Amino acid sequence: MSVNELFTKFTRVWIPDPDDVWKAAEIVRDYKEGESVLHLKLEDETPLEYPVGPKSNLPFLRNPDILVGENDLTALSYLHEPAVLHNLKVRFLEPNHIYTYCGIVLVAINPYEQLHIYGEEVIRAYSGQNMGDMDPHIFAVAEEAYKQMARDERNQSIIVSGESGAGKTVSAKYAMRFFATVGGSASDANVEEKVLASNPIMEAIGNAKTTRNDNSSRFGKYIQIGFSRHYHIIGANMRTYLLEKSRVVFQAEEERNYHIFYQLCASATSPEFKDLSLTSAEDFTFTSMGENIFIEGVNDAKDLEKTREAFTLLGIKEGSQSSIFKVVASILHLGNVDICLDRGGDSCHVSKDDLHLQHFCRLLGVELQQMEHWLCHRKLVTATETYVKNMSSKQAENARNALAKHIYARMFDWIVEHINKALHTSAKQHSFIGVLDIYGFETFEVNSFEQFCINYANEKLQQQFNSHVFKLEQEEYMKEQIPWTLIDFYDNQPCIDLIEARLGILDLLDEECKVPKGTDQNWAQKLYKQNSSSAHFLKPRMSNVSFIIIHFADKVEYQCDGFLEKNRDTVYEEQINILKASQFQLVADLFHDKGDAAPQKSSKVNVRPAKPAPRGPNKEHRKTVGHQFRSSLNLLMETLNATTPHYVRCIKPNDFKEPFSFDSKRAVQQLRACGVLETIRISAAGYPSRWTYPDFFNRYRVLLKKSDMTSADKKLVCKNLLETLIKVRAVKASRVVFDMMMMMMMMMRMKGTSSSSLHSESDMFQFGKTKIFFRAGQVAYLEKLRADRFRSACIKIQKTVRGWLQRVRYRKIRKMVVTLQRYGRGYLARRHADFLRQSRAALICQKQVRMLKDRRAFLRQRRAVVTIQAFTRGMFTRRIYQEFLLHHKAMVIQKTVRGWLQRRRFLAARDAAVTVQCAFRQLLARRRLQQLKIEARSAERLKKLNTGMENKIVQLQRKMDDQSKDLRLQKDQLLQVNSGLGSEVNKLQKQLEQARSRQGGGAQVSSLQEELDKLREELQEAAAHRKRREEEHGNEKMGLQQRVEQLETENALLKSEKEEMNQRILQQSKSSGEPSSSQQALQKELDEERQRYQNHLKEFTRLEQRYDNLKEELSLSQFQPGHRRNPSNLSSLESDSNYPSISTSEVGDTEDSIQLVEEAGVEKAAMDIGLFMKLQKRVRELEQERKRLQVNLDKMEELTKRRGSESRSSPSEQEIADQAYNNLKREELESENKKLKNDLNEVRKSVAERASQNDSSSELQDGYKLLLSQLKSANEELDARKEEVLILRTQIVSNVQQRENNDLIESSKVPEVNNSNEPVDKEEAAKAYHGLCESKKLLEAQLQTQSRQHKDELEALHTQIELLRDDIEKKQELLNYTASLSPEARVEYSVQQEITRLTNDNLDLKELVEKLEKNERKLKKQLRIYMKKVQELEVAQAAAQTSRSRPELSRQVTVQRKEKDFEGMLEYYKEDEALLFKTLISDIRPNTVSGTVPCLPAYILFMCIRHADYVNDDEKVESLLTSTINSIKKVLKKNNEDFEMTSFWLANTSRLLHCLKQYSGDEVFMTQNTGKQNEHCLKNFDLAEYRQVLSDLSIQIYQQLIKVAEGIIQPMIVSAMLESESIPSLAGVKPMGYRNRSSSMDTDGPSGYTLQALIRQLGQFHATMRDHGLDPEIVGQVARQLFHCINAITLNNLLLRKDVCSWSTGMQLRYNTSQLEEWLRANNLFQSKAAAALEPVIQAAQLLQVKKKTTQDAEAICSLCTALSTQQVVKILNLYTPLNEFEERVSVSFIRSIQNRPPQSTDPPQLLLDTKHMFPVLFPYTPSALSLETMHIPASLGLDFLVRV
Repeated sequence: MSVNELFTKFTRVWIPDPDDVWKAAEIVRDYKEGESVLHLKLEDETPLEYPVGPKSNLPFLRNPDILVGENDLTALSYLHEPAVLHNLKVRFLEPNHIYTYCGIVLVAINPYEQLHIYGEEVIRAYSGQNMGDMDPHIFAVAEEAYKQMARDERNQSIIVSGESGAGKTVSAKYAMRFFATVGGSASDANVEEKVLASNPIMEAIGNAKTTRNDNSSRFGKYIQIGFSRHYHIIGANMRTYLLEKSRVVFQAEEERNYHIFYQLCASATSPEFKDLSLTSAEDFTFTSMGENIFIEGVNDAKDLEKTREAFTLLGIKEGSQSSIFKVVASILHLGNVDICLDRGGDSCHVSKDDLHLQHFCRLLGVELQQMEHWLCHRKLVTATETYVKNMSSKQAENARNALAKHIYARMFDWIVEHINKALHTSAKQHSFIGVLDIYGFETFEVNSFEQFCINYANEKLQQQFNSHVFKLEQEEYMKEQIPWTLIDFYDNQPCIDLIEARLGILDLLDEECKVPKGTDQNWAQKLYKQNSSSAHFLKPRMSNVSFIIIHFADKVEYQCDGFLEKNRDTVYEEQINILKASQFQLVADLFHDKGDAAPQKSSKVNVRPAKPAPRGPNKEHRKTVGHQFRSSLNLLMETLNATTPHYVRCIKPNDFKEPFSFDSKRAVQQLRACGVLETIRISAAGYPSRWTYPDFFNRYRVLLKKSDMTSADKKLVCKNLLETLIKVRAVKASRVVFDMMMMMMMMMRMKGTSSSSLHSESDMFQFGKTKIFFRAGQVAYLEKLRADRFRSACIKIQKTVRGWLQRVRYRKIRKMVVTLQRYGRGYLARRHADFLRQSRAALICQKQVRMLKDRRAFLRQRRAVVTIQAFTRGMFTRRIYQEFLLHHKAMVIQKTVRGWLQRRRFLAARDAAVTVQCAFRQLLARRRLQQLKIEARSAERLKKLNTGMENKIVQLQRKMDDQSKDLRLQKDQLLQVNSGLGSEVNKLQKQLEQARSRQGGGAQVSSLQEELDKLREELQEAAAHRKRREEEHGNEKMGLQQRVEQLETENALLKSEKEEMNQRILQQSKSSGEPSSSQQALQKELDEERQRYQNHLKEFTRLEQRYDNLKEELSLSQFQPGHRRNPSNLSSLESDSNYPSISTSEVGDTEDSIQLVEEAGVEKAAMDIGLFMKLQKRVRELEQERKRLQVNLDKMEELTKRRGSESRSSPSEQEIADQAYNNLKREELESENKKLKNDLNEVRKSVAERASQNDSSSELQDGYKLLLSQLKSANEELDARKEEVLILRTQIVSNVQQRENNDLIESSKVPEVNNSNEPVDKEEAAKAYHGLCESKKLLEAQLQTQSRQHKDELEALHTQIELLRDDIEKKQELLNYTASLSPEARVEYSVQQEITRLTNDNLDLKELVEKLEKNERKLKKQLRIYMKKVQELEVAQAAAQTSRSRPELSRQVTVQRKEKDFEGMLEYYKEDEALLFKTLISDIRPNTVSGTVPCLPAYILFMCIRHADYVNDDEKVESLLTSTINSIKKVLKKNNEDFEMTSFWLANTSRLLHCLKQYSGDEVFMTQNTGKQNEHCLKNFDLAEYRQVLSDLSIQIYQQLIKVAEGIIQPMIVSAMLESESIPSLAGVKPMGYRNRSSSMDTDGPSGYTLQALIRQLGQFHATMRDHGLDPEIVGQVARQLFHCINAITLNNLLLRKDVCSWSTGMQLRYNTSQLEEWLRANNLFQSKAAAALEPVIQAAQLLQVKKKTTQDAEAICSLCTALSTQQVVKILNLYTPLNEFEERVSVSFIRSIQNRPPQSTDPPQLLLDTKHMFPVLFPYTPSALSLETMHIPASLGLDFLVRV
């Protein structure tokens, strides 16, 4: 393209401007070659003639509007300085975007305002994303580094640079926060929290306020965050560089010292810091030089609390923290030490009474006299002698300041070292990511040694940056295999050599420091002589003590004054030795060199030479500051070169710290200094614009003809298109274009380079393997052609549409004319007809009017006559009425007067009666008052008042006791201190007398007198302190009493509120219709409560999983080859559950006691020792009872086995066994009844004794009577049960006798073989003998039980006697104690004892009542069981009698009857239980039961539970449920990523839960059952607790199901919802930047998901859950949760991606959401609130499509976007990007109008949605209509060992 084509009318350009650097203008007249003036028009319509002279002075061209505001600066078509500056300014000021990419560099502009873009949800949004896919952010750079570390197995570095105040520290802090969140430690070490905790510490000791920044880092740091092989943080390490020590002793105006000083001064009044003797920071020299000790918006005291918390988190103990604060405070006191000049002027001294010096020595634990001496003297050591020389006042101040700087530097290094120790890990580090937060290029009015080192470091970093950028650019071209000519880039190696090479500036500085009398002036002269020939070194004209270095960023003039002193960093050794001898270990450790060996103890005598030998120079001291800095910088560069760097360049927008204010001059200076423009220059020298072939085809296919699109190869089509469009015009192009490019590159790089990088006319673009590379400006030309093509198409469309509109308008006008004519003629005809009708009507009207006139005259006369008559009659009537009224009024007056007289008499009589009544009632009231006072003093009254408050009062009493103990301890301590002080005073007085006797007075006497006075003052202070403590104790006591009263009132209020809420809930549940607002609020609270519970459950599941993982790791780490798990410990491990096991057999006192402990609270139970002893005793008794029952059970099992063997041998042995079994049962019942009687008698006795002891209490007597009545009723119930047992026994005996008679009859009918009767007699004798044996056994058993009872009674009596003795002793002690107390304390103690006694009595009575109730329930249950077994026995006997002829078939008949009457139960042997769970849970797969009843495993397990309940086997029930829960957990843990398995077990777990509810026997769950199902209800056990356990397990499985489903669909959402073309040819493509074209996830082809793939996956989820029989309500909740995930991820990406915020994306998004809604309707899920979850993204799509110009549009948007927050709406409007020239950007004023509108909702503003949010799940009760007796178990399951019952 020629100049004439480029610089035409309406072309926009950039021209230089002294104020704004660059100013926009527009060409108003075509430019022709050779003209000297370019006619321009500024933005304010001001005309301008711009001189252009030679061709190289032509102005820069502006980019199209469509490219303005791009995320990546390299995406701009014209790459030059004004384009970069304008793009940054637009992004910063209009949408308030502070981050922008520039190739591999992230440019961050400090907003000086807190932005809500760094939350946890933002971190999750950027985690796992490609760097070019999201908006620029520091998290994107951190994610890129983390991803490359994991992918490339290479260490990474993030280099954050910029000048002071640009935001480097904050950027580094957020990067570390990202790593701490994403790469959290796998163990409980919380390394990530420790890494973040180091920030407040380092900010406190290393940051300070400067004129440019309130929190400026005055040191550089490089933090290495170590990662394990699984890329979890395992440790960290920190390296620091060049702490600005001079700030400790000097600050410029409006600056501050380090923050730690001001934090300590702000907290000086705290008790823990009083010994530091600090005051306000204005009182100290080192903190008041800047004249402003405060920072706006900063609370130094709160910052100190954060610093101390960080110290504690990092493991630095309180003692070490106290020592650190002492060191810091000592530096402040050292700065206030006053050095006085002596008279001669050559020496100085420090006053002995200097208070600050005393504080300094006290805080550091050093000798006062030595420090006082060596602050004003120094030691000179020669070869032969050692001299002590006086210092002048100036030298002493310099030495003092040097000492302060040295102390602070050593303390800084000590803290850094201990932080590294806390962050160190013993685990092996696999890789690391380093974060370098280092000072940027600095230039001030006066630049010294610190600025020289800082700029030297920046020169090294800039060199590394240039080489890395150039390397990446070369690798991109080589990867795409395109021809590339190497270009020259600016290399600052000569400047670096000037500083660090041999005989460079640093070498000459070190050499001058070695000279004994070296000065800054001599060093400056050496610099002028040595470096005068260097191109980067200049000597100022007007100065001989300064020099100029030409850095890569700017020229900097350095003042030589102070260079030598700062490089030497000299501190006198005598002062250091004093500090080394400190009595505080930490202070001594600060100044001991690491190489110093500890002195060895020797018993030999040390021989001291006459002359001390000269001490050799220390190696550490020979290293200058410059040498150390150069070494550490070289080490840093080696580390950075060994890693993959990532660059963050921080820009300071203005010098006034104003939020979102952009100063173009300051920004350009920093862009030039930080290397951003150098990156642009390197990119512009090559092919900066790059397109993939599909994107290029989609964008520019409008330029193709139909014949050009015949080929299917898009690469070939793109080549043909470019050859047609660009190369043809390239032949005609002028050389001016290339001259302009050369001029642009020369202006940008600001340094001379060769012309080898300039390109020729023929390589305007290159074809790579996957991309097309364009020279600068070519994309802008293509955009112009595209816009022209669209414009011509629009003109053609407009022409056609306008013609059509005119034709339509003509037809409409012609039709209207014909219609008007027709209507006009009709109108005239109708008007003539109206005239005829009106004439006829006029005649009729005249007739009617005349008649009306005459009628009105007649009626008027008639009304007049009637009126006169009426008035006359009225007058006469009123006269009569007046006379009657007068008579009536007289009568009323008489009546009133008479009534008043009667009332007055009545009132007088009533007053007299009332007076008498008052006197009498007053007498009664006084009597009643006296009686109430007596009652109020009684304990019963206190009991009534304190009912329900015992626990709180006891707690408060305990607290008061503790405080009184503390007070007594303090009193004892005070007495000890007083006694010690008294003895000390006596000693001092003795010493004073001795001193007076020896010296007769003097200074020592005065000092002793002063110490004596001080001690007396301290004694007085201690006495005052004691008095204050007593007053505080009294106040606190009163406060506690008031608190008790408040608690009582609050308790009453809470009860009333609870009742009101219950009534309100009942009323709302009864009311019908739509829910009101209060119901919605209650429902919302219920959902929130449910969600909190499920979140806790989720956290519990996570912790449980973590515990299991740790246990497995521990077992693996501690595995021993010889150990093998045996079946015993295996079973114990398998039965280990987090839920309590339920044993219904242990119904008794233990449960009651535990329940009492739970009701009384842990504190109350711990206080009641008696109750604890009772619980222990009851536990022992239950253990014995359990052993006895186990023995009986073993006997029963042996008996049943024996009976089975005898039944197989002969039927007579079977009958004997049955009889023995019945006898055993009878004995057991009798023993149980006797035991219960004994218990009742003991209870009655104990209650009677309690009642006799408390005869004065009427209330206790009432309780005793009530308890006696309950005991009598229980006794009667027991007697009735005993009678039932006797009836049962007689029935059993009669059955046995009848059976024996039948046997005798049958035997008599059978003919005998021999006629002898001897066998019959023998059998009878044997039977008689057996009967006698049995009776003997019974008698022996009865005797044993009676003897055992007598023994127990004796033991009980003995224990009771001992308890009474103990009670008497305790009461005697209490009497003695109360006698010694004061009257007030005695009353208080008696009240406390009475409350405790009443509490114990209430607990005992409650325990007794509940024990009796539970025993009664137990007996009833056992009687039901025995009745049932007796009935079974009778049925069996009847069946045996009917089948006597065939006794061998009796068992077969019974089996057939059970098969016929199947009760829906399954039986198995105990040894088959493990096989059951293995077959039914562990090894089962969903497809194996796909053809059977849904949830078949749940039904089978429940039928097994039913059988265990039927046989009353509590252990079996417990084992079944516990093992089921544990097995399901193991299966889910093993298949934690399998959606099908998780869905399968969610369905089965919920079904098992529903079965437990349906067959529980509760009426609430039985309403929908059939009669048969009600018969199958559980009879013996209440499994409510296990239902809760299964409910929690269902919630856990549901959460795992959601997690698995979200993990599957999450990678599909963004691609399916935002990127895929659901509507073909709608999406547009914009030019891409470097980040889009070279991300960390390079792929060879598109791997995106379509919307159909996402819908297909959702369909698979739905089909799987439906096939497994999951409840439809739960399926709906799963759909709602997944749609929320889709909505949140889609909206978050929309809010963080500028490239998808366009009109076409809104259309695509609306279409995609409609497809999802159709899927919901097709699967009957539309009513599950899943569609409502998509509302935010639907409104966002509509927002992208609506009009956005006027105020009405803003109102429409606010009313439309109700589900979006104002912040989200503003963010979308800021990100809205037109894809074509015809679309318009949203104006800033429109966005501000939206932003200023009040929010519609009260929800807290948030930008991103929480993708991890989980709605509370609700499992509705859905009973099964399936009958258990009809259940069929497939043989394929292998459950043959289950027997149907």
